[in-house]
Amino acid sequence: MQFPVWTKPALWGAAVGGAALAIVAFSAGWVVTSSTAAQMAASQSSKAVIASLTPICVAKYQMESEKPALLATLQGRSNWTRGDWIEEKGWATMPGSEKPDSQVADACATELMKLVAS
Repeated sequence: MQFPVWTKPALWGAAVGGAALAIVAFSAGWVVTSSTAAQMAASQSSKAVIASLTPICVAKYQMESEKPALLATLQGRSNWTRGDWIEEKGWATMPGSEKPDSQVADACATELMKLVAS
């Protein structure tokens, strides 16, 4: 059985095109491996947890009696130490937890600094 003349170039074109498509798909992020997908899911879930706990931290600040003075103190600190200060105040320690969450503290500092701007 003989194949048509165009078969060999067509098969080569399909092979090269498939390889090029695979390279582009993985490079552009259209296709990810299972480990990359797991990392992305863990990152997104961590961000979601921090976003849901940050309002609790802000609410703890809102319950303080000397809010303006505390906000001024927070504003006077450097960006790098604001989260640490919030941890010291106990606002980033969530109910049922024994120690503060540093990522929540940093997010809380960001939210409280928005109060200074408004």
